[in-house]
Amino acid sequence: MSNIVAIVGRPNVGKSTLFNRFLERREAIVDSTAGVTRDRHYGKSDWNGVEFTVIDTGGYEVDTEDAFQGEIIKQVELAVDEATSIIFMLNVAEGLTDTDIEIHEMLRRSNKPVYIVVNKADSAKEELAATEFYQLGISKYYTMSSATGSGTGELLDDIVKDFPTTEYKDPFEGLPKITIAGRPNVGKSTLTNALLDKEQNIVTDVAGTTRDSIQTLYNKFGHEFVLVDTAGMRRKAKVKEDLEFYSVMRSVRSIEYSDVVIIMVDATLGWESQDMNIFGLAQKNRKGIVIVVNKWDLVEKETNTTRDFEARIKEKIGQFTDIPILFVSALTKQRILKTVEVAMEVYQNRAKKIKTSKLNEIMLPIFEKTPPPALKGKYVKIKYCVQLPTPSPQFVFFCNLPQYVKEAYKRFAENQLRKEFGFTGVPIEVYFRQK
Repeated sequence: MSNIVAIVGRPNVGKSTLFNRFLERREAIVDSTAGVTRDRHYGKSDWNGVEFTVIDTGGYEVDTEDAFQGEIIKQVELAVDEATSIIFMLNVAEGLTDTDIEIHEMLRRSNKPVYIVVNKADSAKEELAATEFYQLGISKYYTMSSATGSGTGELLDDIVKDFPTTEYKDPFEGLPKITIAGRPNVGKSTLTNALLDKEQNIVTDVAGTTRDSIQTLYNKFGHEFVLVDTAGMRRKAKVKEDLEFYSVMRSVRSIEYSDVVIIMVDATLGWESQDMNIFGLAQKNRKGIVIVVNKWDLVEKETNTTRDFEARIKEKIGQFTDIPILFVSALTKQRILKTVEVAMEVYQNRAKKIKTSKLNEIMLPIFEKTPPPALKGKYVKIKYCVQLPTPSPQFVFFCNLPQYVKEAYKRFAENQLRKEFGFTGVPIEVYFRQK
């Protein structure tokens, strides 16, 4: 679905600086994804209209006392395995090291396009010193300064030109896309099979079996949509840390292409940090969200068990709590059709457009009755509001002093929109602008 560029190299060669430079072209999908041994960074960039995902990997070292280094190496190898193209960064000031040679050998075995980038080469003297890297047996390298950006244009021209595909043709274009995401073993594949009423070969321990998320057309009970399954994300199943890291990578890519994300939670484990990461991915990408608590048949229940479980989730997810939470058993098929109905309702909420006249008719009296608090004796007057023509709900409120509108009042405006127009399950963006 998406071309992926992994940036690999020893610590402090400039990987993160280059990563941030790529992301300046477009806002990052994820600032940092916690829940793995070391924070990994993902982002979305584009060059001359060709979009791609960027992964900034940890610094690759050998013969170090860093207790985390073994995990970092595993994660670098996973990123390389998933990538379409690889940027191998070297530092001209430090010259060619034994670790560089080892990394290059690992990358060569991947059979992926590898672009050798010699960083911090911004003078004629350093350009001459960079010729040392021909010892790697390469025919070409790129010199650049990731701090200033010089040299990145030629590199990106070549990377984009060599992508296997620069345009993704969607066979299900126009249909809603609903992704089932979650930690390993929460029941994603069981739910998928139950909904489709057949066994799908979607979970395997063989590395590389599924290069992209599996899309299946669902057309039953009056609903038609594409089910995007992330169950085929396993690799090296015996290594728990690898599975966890790989699941995050797979979720990032799947969520990009979704309209609604069903976040599956294991009722026997509760809401964990990895669930929060996936929730954050969906929220930052402004996707519709439904939380599905699976294996509910395995939980001993008392009078308020459901209510208390739901309250604990909402306490952890922060201010955006207008989200449907369903309690199901994918194994016994308990309430799985309710999952489809609610996901489609959230899809409709995300696509909802409010007429400007209706929006002003309802919202302006609310703002007049409860205006933003005065600041330094000055009063904010909200004069007009519109919904932007964006895929997810975004609203602009025009007023005389937008700089005086604080975050608390923006949340008030969002809550009023939810109350009046019903945007359950959908992140809302609210902006105040000068009029």
